[in-house]
Amino acid sequence: MPLVCESSLLLRAACCHWAFSKEVSGFRMSDFGTESSLRSETYKQGSVGESTFKKRLGIIATCVVGGSLVALYAVTGPFIAPALRKVCLPFVPATRTQIENILKVLKNRSGSLVDIGSGDGRIVVAAAKRGFKAAGFELNPWLVWYSRYKAWREGVHHSTSFYISDLWKVSFSEYSNVVIFGVPQMMEQLEVKLQTELQSSAKVVACRFPFPTWTPDDVAGEGIDTVWVYNAKTFKPHIRNDKDSERQEMP
Repeated sequence: MPLVCESSLLLRAACCHWAFSKEVSGFRMSDFGTESSLRSETYKQGSVGESTFKKRLGIIATCVVGGSLVALYAVTGPFIAPALRKVCLPFVPATRTQIENILKVLKNRSGSLVDIGSGDGRIVVAAAKRGFKAAGFELNPWLVWYSRYKAWREGVHHSTSFYISDLWKVSFSEYSNVVIFGVPQMMEQLEVKLQTELQSSAKVVACRFPFPTWTPDDVAGEGIDTVWVYNAKTFKPHIRNDKDSERQEMP
């Protein structure tokens, strides 16, 4: 009888131990599954967050690069554009000697003055300081805005004007003194325009390159600083002579 009881007790203890072990094992497996699920969820959330961050970073980078390219084009475009036109008229600043030569040949002149292709406005400003009512025409807006600022800084903004305009779309008939920094490809066409528009009392100063058919009244400087002075009285009759010869040739 004691042996049976002891065996029964041992069996019960073994059963309880087995049940407890199973319960603990199930609890541990459950915890492991929960922990794995939490890790998986956290990883997924981290992956989504990282993907969103990369997308936002990509958008920001694209905007920065695009904005930089637009800004670069806005600044450099007006300087590059002249090279793409039929007649290339690039911005080449006048030297101090050139400005002195211009003012020298116009020392006995007064009234209005226009600089065709005025660039950074240095000739217009210098002429205004000598008493001229000076204007400049330039296609590059950045140079025009700088010229206006420079005229204000030099205290001559009341006697200067700067315009963003194409020289072929402007009449220069109101100006008695004309300064031009041209290139050979445009000088012949500009001759015809000025012959038609200027008054006979006007004077034209060509810098770096002379007009192809006009005879200068005066020349000052040498090399790239050379300036040629033309009196409208000497080139205006050419048009009348051409018209007269055409009439004579008519039957």
